[in-house]
Amino acid sequence: MPIFAYKAINSDGEVIRGTVEDGDIDLAYNNISSSGYHILKIRKSGGLSDIYLKKSRSWGIKTASVIEFSSNLSVMLRAGVPLVTSLGDIAATTDNERFKARLLDVKRTIELGSSFSAALSAHRDVFPQIFVNLIAVGEETGRLDESLSDVAIHLQRMEDLKNAIIRALMYPAFALLGTAGALLFWLVYVLPKMTELFTTMDVKLPVLTIALMAASSFSQKYWYAFIIAPFAIYAVFNILSRKEAVKYYLDAAQLKVPVVKLLVSNKLLALFSEQLRILVSAGVTIDRSFDIMMQVIDHSLFRKALADIKESILIGGRISDGLKEHPSLFPNLVVRMITIGETTGNLTEQLNYLSEYFLRRLDDISQKMGKMIEPIIIGLIGAIFLVIILGLMAPIYDLISGIGK
Repeated sequence: MPIFAYKAINSDGEVIRGTVEDGDIDLAYNNISSSGYHILKIRKSGGLSDIYLKKSRSWGIKTASVIEFSSNLSVMLRAGVPLVTSLGDIAATTDNERFKARLLDVKRTIELGSSFSAALSAHRDVFPQIFVNLIAVGEETGRLDESLSDVAIHLQRMEDLKNAIIRALMYPAFALLGTAGALLFWLVYVLPKMTELFTTMDVKLPVLTIALMAASSFSQKYWYAFIIAPFAIYAVFNILSRKEAVKYYLDAAQLKVPVVKLLVSNKLLALFSEQLRILVSAGVTIDRSFDIMMQVIDHSLFRKALADIKESILIGGRISDGLKEHPSLFPNLVVRMITIGETTGNLTEQLNYLSEYFLRRLDDISQKMGKMIEPIIIGLIGAIFLVIILGLMAPIYDLISGIGK
């Protein structure tokens, strides 16, 4: 969702500036006004500023803090402590000043007459959409303490999922970084000395050697380009991925690259199982659950499949019937377990099994990723240095051959 920057006056007459994430400018305006602020100016950010604001708003607030908050608030509400009092006590004992400010803002919004879920919705960069939705369900059913406990468990599983993916990507990232560093060292420090030797010899240089000399010369003059390029590529990638057509093809490519496909597919299935489990157990209807999952799961192909499954359910079909229509995304195990859950009435238990199963698989992949990627990395490094060695040895071989003649 877009970010809106605003300038407003609070109840003490102080001018404040901030940002809020919301669906459109009207919703953002209402959420800010409900916090007791008189808005002077509000505008939508875009492009690189949008990316920066999204990162900076939640900077320093970790998921562990939100998990601890959910667990503590659940315990306090179960003990009979009022919501506003609980929020104030938790905020007073929070070490993270940024998170403390968010909690105090939520508390102030509730005191002005807003619901807890509405107050949280103004801070969706810290409290994810599923958090807000489950709190809303808890308020409607009178099971707010149970919803908070379920949210804490869910967020912990999502954190475990993220950590498993980070562990899986750590080895290839370091390997590629080391390879790039070694290549840059060769181009900047080693090859220039060799090119000085070649220029003094009366030898016709091969095309490969000339190309390496040109690359070496470029690296010496524009070495900083190798540092700027990754950040530039990342920024361009983020901007392009906001276009739905581009993102669709990028997401489709993820499911075709061998090792990447293994990681992404298990991640998506773990997300699907865990999100549906927590929503069904909270009492959210199946069609509404799919709407929420489509907002949470950021993958175009998977999101389209969820939309198709939802349509199938609305016309009287079962979840398992919709899953069968997308065999490339949902393996037989998922279809079989959900079919059993629908037949026996224990869908939540089956989804819990699937969630734990795919989380275990991701953890196993993260531990084996190094061995899976290692042959590719070794082949890449070998190819790079084979080109360098051939480029250096070819003119030397020609020189020795000329001397022999």
